[in-house]
Amino acid sequence: MSVDKNMSILIVDDYKTMLRIVRNLLKQIGFENVDEATDGTMALGKVAEKKYGLIISDWNMEPMSGFEFLKQVRANEATKGIPFIMVTAESKTENVIAAKQAGVSNYIVKPFNAETLKQKMVAVLGDF
Repeated sequence: MSVDKNMSILIVDDYKTMLRIVRNLLKQIGFENVDEATDGTMALGKVAEKKYGLIISDWNMEPMSGFEFLKQVRANEATKGIPFIMVTAESKTENVIAAKQAGVSNYIVKPFNAETLKQKMVAVLGDF
């Protein structure tokens, strides 16, 4: 199954510079249909309104963290199947385990480049 490069991707980060970086990395690997949210609450609203093929979310955000957002996405029948990649600056084992238990599809530790992002996306979505 080939990946649709026109699918909608939601990137969630409270740091505008990081949103721009991830958007640019996605563009480098051929994905340009990208929406942004600056926290989990805003992201939940977007997920309720539109069908996404992938969510890439930061872990550390206020008021709703990426971890809380992940749990909300997985708890909802309509959104529980969306591939979800968690981005974090910390590679704490307990965070990785907690994210896995909550249903994260994959995990990226900052900083990362387009090749790392592509590898994680291929692992989640299949080859493109």
